This record gives sequence, C-alpha cells and structure tokens, in this order.
Amino acid sequence: MKDSSNFSAAERVESLKAGTVAGLSCLLGFGAIALGNSLILADRWDSLASLQVREIDLNFAFRGAIALVGGFLFGVTYRYAIRRDVNPQLKSGAVLAFGLVRAFGQLDAGLSFEAGKMPALQDLLPFAVGGVESVVLFAIAGLVLDWAIGRSWIKPFDS
Repeated sequence: MKDSSNFSAAERVESLKAGTVAGLSCLLGFGAIALGNSLILADRWDSLASLQVREIDLNFAFRGAIALVGGFLFGVTYRYAIRRDVNPQLKSGAVLAFGLVRAFGQLDAGLSFEAGKMPALQDLLPFAVGGVESVVLFAIAGLVLDWAIGRSWIKPFDS
C-alpha cells in the first residue's frame, strides 16, 4: 500500500523532535509554575489557596501529563505553522491560540454558577491566574522551539 502523505520520514522525525522539545518544556514550565504558585501566590493571597500543591499525587501527575501532551501537540503544530516565517504575529498567535484553548478548557471545567448569581471577583481570580499560566506555558515552549530551530537542532518545516 502506497503512503499518500506528502511528508517524508525526515519531516516526521523533525516534527517528533519539535513535539518532544515543546512537551518537555511545558512539563518543566508546569512544575516551575506549580512551585511558584505554592511558594508565592497561594501563600500571599487566600483566594489563590486552591493553586497550592500540597503533595505530589495522582492529580498532580495527571495535570503534568496533560501539560506534556498539550506541549507535544503544540510543538508539532507550531513547527508547521511558522515554517520559515519570521512573522512575530504568527508565532504569538499560535502561542495565544493554544494558551487560550487550554485556559478556556480549565475555566469551563471549573466554573459552576448558581442560576442568576454572578461569582465574586475572588472566585474568578484562580481562573485568571490559570489562564495566564496557560499562555506562559506555551510561550516557554515557543521560545525553546525558536531557540532550538535557531541552533539547527530542529529543522523548520519547508512548505
């Protein structure tokens, strides 16, 4: 059976490398952000106490795995999206798109309002922090990918 894809094995390997680098970047960024949340934000603001990591448990590992997989998918997509383009709006748009989708997913999963009652600002603050974290995670991955591409460790996609 003939492969109908236009992508060579070398292109697939480069995408695998980009996904792996971005995934690991997001995983490390997730750990660093969780540590920062626990030591700084949750300690100073009572409304952000839910961000504190009290123990490394299955929940934390699952959230880390989500960051890893999301970062992997971002890396593969980012490589194809930016190609050899130096357009900063294209790069930041890819980061923002992935970050906002992750942030809105967290918001959708975490919010439940009573009918007709708007939440207080302190109830929304953890979601705002989570949204910023999501964009920061993918910004880290994008910067690391740009750095790796600049060093020719990962080849950009040729259109």
